[in-house]
Amino acid sequence: MYEYDYLIVGSGLYGAVFAHEAKKAGKSVLVIDKRPNIAGNVYTEEVEGINVHKYGAHIFHTNNKKVWDYVTKFAEFNRFTNSPVANYKGELYSLPFNMYTFNKMWGVVTPEEAAAKIEEQRREITGEPKNLEEQAISLVGRDIYEKLIKGYTEKQWGRDCKELPAFIIKRLPVRLTFDNNYFNALYQGIPVGGYTGMVANMLEGIEVRLNTDYLENKAELDALADKVVYTGPVDAYFGFSLGTLEYRSVRFENELLDKPNFQGNAAVNYTDRETPWTRIIEHKWFEFGKDRNGNDLPKTVISREYSSEWKPGDEPYYPVNDEKNGALYAQYKKLAEGEKNVIFGGRLGEYKYYDMDAVIAAALDMAEKELG
Repeated sequence: MYEYDYLIVGSGLYGAVFAHEAKKAGKSVLVIDKRPNIAGNVYTEEVEGINVHKYGAHIFHTNNKKVWDYVTKFAEFNRFTNSPVANYKGELYSLPFNMYTFNKMWGVVTPEEAAAKIEEQRREITGEPKNLEEQAISLVGRDIYEKLIKGYTEKQWGRDCKELPAFIIKRLPVRLTFDNNYFNALYQGIPVGGYTGMVANMLEGIEVRLNTDYLENKAELDALADKVVYTGPVDAYFGFSLGTLEYRSVRFENELLDKPNFQGNAAVNYTDRETPWTRIIEHKWFEFGKDRNGNDLPKTVISREYSSEWKPGDEPYYPVNDEKNGALYAQYKKLAEGEKNVIFGGRLGEYKYYDMDAVIAAALDMAEKELG
Protein backbone atom coordinates (compact mmCIF):
# COMPACT_ATOMS: atom_id res chain seq x y z
CA MET A 1 0.00 0.00 0.00
CA TYR A 2 1.45 3.36 -1.01
CA GLU A 3 1.39 6.44 1.18
CA TYR A 4 0.28 8.65 -1.76
CA ASP A 5 -1.64 8.09 -4.96
CA TYR A 6 0.52 10.61 -6.84
CA LEU A 7 4.03 11.96 -6.42
CA ILE A 8 4.29 15.16 -8.46
CA VAL A 9 7.80 16.22 -9.39
CA GLY A 10 7.84 19.99 -9.94
CA SER A 11 5.52 22.70 -8.63
CA GLY A 12 5.30 24.76 -11.82
CA LEU A 13 2.01 25.23 -13.65
CA TYR A 14 1.72 21.68 -14.98
CA GLY A 15 2.47 20.06 -11.62
CA ALA A 16 0.31 22.48 -9.63
CA VAL A 17 -2.73 22.09 -11.91
CA PHE A 18 -2.47 18.31 -11.92
CA ALA A 19 -2.01 18.26 -8.13
CA HIS A 20 -5.08 20.45 -7.63
CA GLU A 21 -7.23 18.25 -9.88
CA ALA A 22 -5.99 15.04 -8.23
CA LYS A 23 -6.77 16.34 -4.76
CA LYS A 24 -10.20 17.47 -5.95
CA ALA A 25 -10.78 13.92 -7.21
CA GLY A 26 -10.07 12.61 -3.71
CA LYS A 27 -6.52 11.42 -4.36
CA SER A 28 -3.64 11.79 -1.92
CA VAL A 29 -0.84 13.88 -3.39
CA LEU A 30 2.75 14.80 -2.55
CA VAL A 31 4.40 17.62 -4.53
CA ILE A 32 8.19 17.98 -4.47
CA ASP A 33 10.46 20.61 -6.00
CA LYS A 34 14.22 20.91 -6.01
CA ARG A 35 14.03 24.70 -5.82
CA PRO A 36 13.49 26.49 -2.49
CA ASN A 37 10.18 27.88 -3.79
CA ILE A 38 6.99 26.78 -5.51
CA ALA A 39 5.72 27.96 -8.92
CA GLY A 40 8.60 26.92 -11.19
CA ASN A 41 9.52 29.54 -13.77
CA VAL A 42 6.45 31.68 -13.06
CA TYR A 43 7.72 32.33 -9.52
CA THR A 44 7.41 35.99 -8.47
CA GLU A 45 8.94 37.50 -5.36
CA GLU A 46 8.18 40.83 -3.75
CA VAL A 47 10.94 43.44 -3.67
CA GLU A 48 10.06 46.92 -2.31
CA GLY A 49 6.38 46.27 -3.04
CA ILE A 50 7.12 45.17 -6.63
CA ASN A 51 6.35 41.60 -7.78
CA VAL A 52 9.54 40.61 -9.59
CA HIS A 53 9.27 37.85 -12.23
CA LYS A 54 12.36 35.91 -11.12
CA TYR A 55 12.67 33.70 -14.22
CA GLY A 56 11.69 36.17 -16.91
CA ALA A 57 8.54 38.04 -17.83
CA HIS A 58 5.38 35.94 -17.79
CA ILE A 59 2.37 37.60 -19.35
CA PHE A 60 -0.74 35.48 -19.33
CA HIS A 61 -2.70 35.47 -22.59
CA THR A 62 -5.18 33.01 -24.05
CA ASN A 63 -8.15 32.60 -26.35
CA ASN A 64 -9.18 29.48 -24.44
CA LYS A 65 -12.17 30.36 -22.25
CA LYS A 66 -11.94 27.10 -20.30
CA VAL A 67 -8.34 27.91 -19.29
CA TRP A 68 -9.19 31.54 -18.48
CA ASP A 69 -12.14 30.50 -16.28
CA TYR A 70 -9.81 28.02 -14.56
CA VAL A 71 -6.93 30.39 -13.71
CA THR A 72 -9.24 33.16 -12.57
CA LYS A 73 -10.50 30.84 -9.83
CA PHE A 74 -7.06 31.08 -8.21
CA ALA A 75 -6.22 34.75 -8.76
CA GLU A 76 -7.72 38.03 -9.82
CA PHE A 77 -6.07 39.21 -13.04
CA ASN A 78 -5.39 42.82 -13.94
CA ARG A 79 -5.83 44.20 -17.46
CA PHE A 80 -2.15 44.45 -18.37
CA THR A 81 -1.65 44.52 -22.15
CA ASN A 82 1.75 43.69 -23.59
CA SER A 83 2.97 46.52 -25.86
CA PRO A 84 6.75 46.18 -26.07
CA VAL A 85 9.07 48.89 -27.38
CA ALA A 86 12.11 48.19 -29.55
CA ASN A 87 15.26 50.25 -28.97
CA TYR A 88 17.60 50.26 -31.98
CA LYS A 89 20.67 52.35 -31.12
CA GLY A 90 18.48 54.90 -29.35
CA GLU A 91 15.67 54.93 -31.93
CA LEU A 92 12.40 53.70 -30.40
CA TYR A 93 9.87 51.64 -32.35
CA SER A 94 6.50 50.16 -31.48
CA LEU A 95 6.04 46.36 -31.49
CA PRO A 96 4.56 44.27 -32.98
CA PHE A 97 5.08 45.88 -36.39
CA ASN A 98 2.19 48.30 -36.83
CA MET A 99 1.42 51.74 -38.25
CA TYR A 100 3.40 53.48 -35.45
CA THR A 101 6.43 51.37 -36.47
CA PHE A 102 6.07 52.14 -40.19
CA ASN A 103 5.52 55.84 -39.58
CA LYS A 104 8.71 56.04 -37.51
CA MET A 105 10.67 53.89 -40.00
CA TRP A 106 9.59 55.56 -43.27
CA GLY A 107 7.40 58.57 -42.46
CA VAL A 108 4.40 56.87 -44.10
CA VAL A 109 1.00 57.91 -42.82
CA THR A 110 -1.57 55.65 -44.46
CA PRO A 111 -1.88 51.85 -44.43
CA GLU A 112 -1.68 51.96 -48.24
CA GLU A 113 1.70 53.74 -48.17
CA ALA A 114 3.02 51.28 -45.55
CA ALA A 115 1.88 48.25 -47.57
CA ALA A 116 3.50 49.66 -50.72
CA LYS A 117 6.80 50.22 -48.91
CA ILE A 118 6.86 46.69 -47.50
CA GLU A 119 5.91 45.24 -50.90
CA GLU A 120 8.70 47.16 -52.64
CA GLN A 121 11.31 45.86 -50.15
CA ARG A 122 10.09 42.28 -50.13
CA ARG A 123 10.86 41.90 -53.83
CA GLU A 124 14.55 41.60 -53.00
CA ILE A 125 13.96 37.91 -52.25
CA THR A 126 12.95 35.76 -55.18
CA GLY A 127 12.23 32.05 -54.86
CA GLU A 128 11.93 30.02 -51.67
CA PRO A 129 13.72 31.69 -48.69
CA LYS A 130 16.78 29.59 -47.77
CA ASN A 131 17.34 30.88 -44.24
CA LEU A 132 15.89 33.13 -41.54
CA GLU A 133 17.34 36.30 -43.07
CA GLU A 134 15.71 35.68 -46.45
CA GLN A 135 12.46 34.60 -44.80
CA ALA A 136 12.28 37.80 -42.73
CA ILE A 137 13.07 40.08 -45.68
CA SER A 138 10.47 38.28 -47.79
CA LEU A 139 7.87 39.04 -45.09
CA VAL A 140 8.69 42.60 -43.98
CA GLY A 141 11.50 43.95 -46.16
CA ARG A 142 15.13 44.92 -45.56
CA ASP A 143 14.71 47.99 -43.30
CA ILE A 144 12.61 46.32 -40.63
CA TYR A 145 14.77 43.19 -40.81
CA GLU A 146 18.03 45.13 -40.31
CA LYS A 147 16.80 47.32 -37.44
CA LEU A 148 14.25 45.23 -35.58
CA ILE A 149 14.88 41.53 -36.30
CA LYS A 150 18.49 40.74 -37.18
CA GLY A 151 20.43 41.75 -34.03
CA TYR A 152 17.76 40.58 -31.58
CA THR A 153 17.40 37.17 -33.26
CA GLU A 154 21.16 36.63 -33.45
CA LYS A 155 21.53 37.39 -29.75
CA GLN A 156 18.63 35.12 -28.90
CA TRP A 157 19.96 32.11 -30.83
CA GLY A 158 23.69 32.81 -30.68
CA ARG A 159 23.91 32.29 -34.44
CA ASP A 160 23.95 34.39 -37.60
CA CYS A 161 20.52 34.80 -39.22
CA LYS A 162 21.90 33.26 -42.42
CA GLU A 163 22.64 30.08 -40.44
CA LEU A 164 19.19 29.84 -38.85
CA PRO A 165 16.39 27.90 -40.56
CA ALA A 166 13.64 29.91 -42.28
CA PHE A 167 10.83 28.13 -40.38
CA ILE A 168 11.71 29.91 -37.10
CA ILE A 169 9.82 32.96 -38.38
CA LYS A 170 7.29 31.57 -40.79
CA ARG A 171 5.00 34.40 -39.71
CA LEU A 172 5.72 37.90 -38.48
CA PRO A 173 2.79 39.95 -37.26
CA VAL A 174 2.36 42.92 -39.60
CA ARG A 175 -0.54 45.18 -38.75
CA LEU A 176 -1.68 47.99 -40.95
CA THR A 177 -3.46 49.50 -37.94
CA PHE A 178 -2.34 51.51 -34.91
CA ASP A 179 -2.77 48.45 -32.67
CA ASN A 180 0.26 47.60 -30.54
CA ASN A 181 -1.38 44.92 -28.38
CA TYR A 182 1.27 42.25 -28.88
CA PHE A 183 -0.73 39.11 -28.17
CA ASN A 184 -4.10 40.07 -29.57
CA ALA A 185 -5.64 37.44 -27.28
CA LEU A 186 -9.18 37.59 -26.00
CA TYR A 187 -8.00 37.28 -22.39
CA GLN A 188 -4.75 38.65 -21.01
CA GLY A 189 -3.33 40.06 -17.82
CA ILE A 190 -1.13 39.44 -14.80
CA PRO A 191 -2.34 37.92 -11.50
CA VAL A 192 -2.75 40.74 -8.99
CA GLY A 193 -0.06 40.17 -6.35
CA GLY A 194 2.04 37.93 -8.61
CA TYR A 195 2.03 34.32 -9.82
CA THR A 196 3.38 32.75 -6.62
CA GLY A 197 0.11 33.48 -4.80
CA MET A 198 -1.88 31.95 -7.66
CA VAL A 199 0.14 28.72 -7.55
CA ALA A 200 -0.07 28.66 -3.73
CA ASN A 201 -3.86 28.74 -4.09
CA MET A 202 -3.73 25.80 -6.51
CA LEU A 203 -1.64 23.84 -4.01
CA GLU A 204 -3.76 24.70 -0.98
CA GLY A 205 -4.17 21.73 1.33
CA ILE A 206 -1.55 19.68 -0.56
CA GLU A 207 1.71 18.52 1.02
CA VAL A 208 4.69 20.22 -0.63
CA ARG A 209 8.37 19.45 0.03
CA LEU A 210 10.87 21.99 -1.32
CA ASN A 211 14.66 21.61 -1.76
CA THR A 212 13.99 17.97 -2.69
CA ASP A 213 15.82 16.56 -5.70
CA TYR A 214 13.79 13.73 -7.22
CA LEU A 215 16.54 12.17 -9.33
CA GLU A 216 18.99 12.07 -6.41
CA ASN A 217 16.43 10.31 -4.18
CA LYS A 218 14.45 8.46 -6.84
CA ALA A 219 14.16 5.03 -5.28
CA GLU A 220 12.90 6.21 -1.89
CA LEU A 221 10.54 8.80 -3.42
CA ASP A 222 9.12 6.32 -5.94
CA ALA A 223 8.38 3.97 -3.05
CA LEU A 224 6.00 6.58 -1.58
CA ALA A 225 3.47 6.75 -4.42
CA ASP A 226 1.49 4.60 -6.77
CA LYS A 227 2.19 6.94 -9.73
CA VAL A 228 4.62 9.72 -10.60
CA VAL A 229 3.91 12.90 -12.55
CA TYR A 230 7.33 14.07 -13.74
CA THR A 231 7.84 17.60 -15.08
CA GLY A 232 11.65 17.70 -15.09
CA PRO A 233 13.91 17.24 -18.14
CA VAL A 234 13.06 13.98 -19.89
CA ASP A 235 16.70 13.22 -20.77
CA ALA A 236 17.80 13.68 -17.14
CA TYR A 237 15.13 11.17 -16.04
CA PHE A 238 16.87 8.53 -18.15
CA GLY A 239 20.34 9.56 -17.02
CA PHE A 240 21.10 11.15 -20.42
CA SER A 241 21.53 7.58 -21.69
CA LEU A 242 20.86 8.54 -25.32
CA GLY A 243 22.60 11.93 -25.19
CA THR A 244 21.73 15.44 -24.01
CA LEU A 245 18.84 17.48 -25.41
CA GLU A 246 19.83 21.08 -26.12
CA TYR A 247 18.22 24.25 -24.77
CA ARG A 248 18.74 27.95 -24.92
CA SER A 249 19.18 29.47 -21.50
CA VAL A 250 18.58 32.98 -20.18
CA ARG A 251 20.57 34.85 -17.55
CA PHE A 252 19.10 37.77 -15.61
CA GLU A 253 20.85 40.72 -14.01
CA ASN A 254 18.48 42.39 -11.55
CA GLU A 255 18.91 45.91 -10.23
CA LEU A 256 16.91 47.85 -7.64
CA LEU A 257 16.97 51.53 -8.59
CA ASP A 258 16.18 54.43 -6.31
CA LYS A 259 13.96 56.15 -8.85
CA PRO A 260 10.27 55.76 -9.74
CA ASN A 261 10.68 55.12 -13.47
CA PHE A 262 13.52 53.68 -15.55
CA GLN A 263 12.07 53.11 -19.02
CA GLY A 264 8.33 53.80 -18.84
CA ASN A 265 7.33 50.36 -20.14
CA ALA A 266 7.35 46.76 -18.90
CA ALA A 267 9.47 45.46 -21.80
CA VAL A 268 12.02 47.18 -24.04
CA ASN A 269 13.79 44.98 -26.61
CA TYR A 270 17.32 45.99 -27.63
CA THR A 271 17.45 45.02 -31.29
CA ASP A 272 21.02 45.97 -32.24
CA ARG A 273 23.75 43.33 -32.12
CA GLU A 274 26.16 45.43 -30.04
CA THR A 275 24.03 45.75 -26.87
CA PRO A 276 24.75 42.48 -25.03
CA TRP A 277 21.31 42.04 -23.48
CA THR A 278 18.19 41.15 -25.49
CA ARG A 279 15.75 43.18 -23.43
CA ILE A 280 15.16 45.01 -20.17
CA ILE A 281 12.08 44.26 -18.09
CA GLU A 282 10.81 46.87 -15.62
CA HIS A 283 8.61 44.77 -13.37
CA LYS A 284 6.49 47.45 -11.70
CA TRP A 285 4.68 48.23 -14.98
CA PHE A 286 3.12 44.75 -15.02
CA GLU A 287 0.97 46.12 -12.21
CA PHE A 288 0.85 49.75 -13.41
CA GLY A 289 3.52 50.99 -10.99
CA LYS A 290 1.25 50.64 -7.95
CA ASP A 291 1.51 48.60 -4.76
CA ARG A 292 -1.34 46.42 -3.51
CA ASN A 293 -3.03 49.46 -1.94
CA GLY A 294 -2.92 51.46 -5.16
CA ASN A 295 -0.07 53.76 -4.07
CA ASP A 296 2.70 54.80 -6.48
CA LEU A 297 5.93 52.91 -5.84
CA PRO A 298 8.97 55.14 -5.24
CA LYS A 299 11.57 52.60 -6.46
CA THR A 300 11.86 50.29 -9.45
CA VAL A 301 13.41 46.91 -10.27
CA ILE A 302 14.82 46.17 -13.71
CA SER A 303 16.12 42.90 -15.17
CA ARG A 304 18.51 42.74 -18.09
CA GLU A 305 18.11 39.49 -20.01
CA TYR A 306 21.01 37.74 -21.70
CA SER A 307 20.42 34.78 -23.97
CA SER A 308 23.02 31.99 -23.83
CA GLU A 309 23.83 28.46 -24.93
CA TRP A 310 22.67 26.04 -22.28
CA LYS A 311 25.19 23.86 -20.49
CA PRO A 312 24.56 21.30 -17.74
CA GLY A 313 23.91 23.15 -14.47
CA ASP A 314 22.18 26.08 -16.23
CA GLU A 315 18.43 26.58 -16.10
CA PRO A 316 16.96 25.10 -19.32
CA TYR A 317 14.47 27.53 -20.92
CA TYR A 318 13.78 27.03 -24.61
CA PRO A 319 14.05 23.64 -26.34
CA VAL A 320 16.14 23.87 -29.51
CA ASN A 321 13.56 22.51 -31.92
CA ASP A 322 15.81 21.49 -34.79
CA GLU A 323 15.94 18.11 -36.56
CA LYS A 324 18.78 16.69 -34.46
CA ASN A 325 17.07 17.42 -31.12
CA GLY A 326 13.67 16.39 -32.48
CA ALA A 327 15.04 12.98 -33.47
CA LEU A 328 16.71 12.53 -30.07
CA TYR A 329 13.52 13.53 -28.23
CA ALA A 330 11.54 10.97 -30.29
CA GLN A 331 13.84 8.26 -28.89
CA TYR A 332 13.40 9.52 -25.32
CA LYS A 333 9.64 9.67 -25.87
CA LYS A 334 9.67 5.93 -26.72
CA LEU A 335 11.51 5.24 -23.46
CA ALA A 336 9.02 7.44 -21.58
CA GLU A 337 6.09 5.51 -23.02
CA GLY A 338 7.65 2.37 -21.54
CA GLU A 339 7.47 3.79 -18.00
CA LYS A 340 4.03 2.53 -17.07
CA ASN A 341 3.57 4.42 -13.79
CA VAL A 342 5.09 7.73 -14.85
CA ILE A 343 3.36 10.62 -16.62
CA PHE A 344 5.78 13.00 -18.36
CA GLY A 345 4.40 16.53 -18.69
CA GLY A 346 5.21 20.17 -19.25
CA ARG A 347 7.92 22.05 -21.08
CA LEU A 348 10.83 19.91 -19.92
CA GLY A 349 9.02 16.58 -19.62
CA GLU A 350 7.77 16.87 -23.20
CA TYR A 351 10.70 18.92 -24.60
CA LYS A 352 8.30 21.45 -26.01
CA TYR A 353 7.98 25.22 -25.95
CA TYR A 354 4.69 25.83 -24.15
CA ASP A 355 2.87 29.09 -23.48
CA MET A 356 1.33 29.17 -20.00
CA ASP A 357 -2.22 28.66 -21.19
CA ALA A 358 -1.19 25.63 -23.26
CA VAL A 359 0.60 24.06 -20.26
CA ILE A 360 -2.53 24.49 -18.16
CA ALA A 361 -4.72 23.04 -20.93
CA ALA A 362 -2.36 20.05 -21.29
CA ALA A 363 -2.36 19.41 -17.52
CA LEU A 364 -6.17 19.61 -17.39
CA ASP A 365 -6.48 17.18 -20.33
CA MET A 366 -4.08 14.74 -18.69
CA ALA A 367 -5.90 15.02 -15.35
CA GLU A 368 -9.20 14.31 -17.09
CA LYS A 369 -7.81 11.21 -18.81
CA GLU A 370 -6.04 10.00 -15.71
CA LEU A 371 -8.62 10.78 -13.02
CA GLY A 372 -11.73 10.16 -15.11
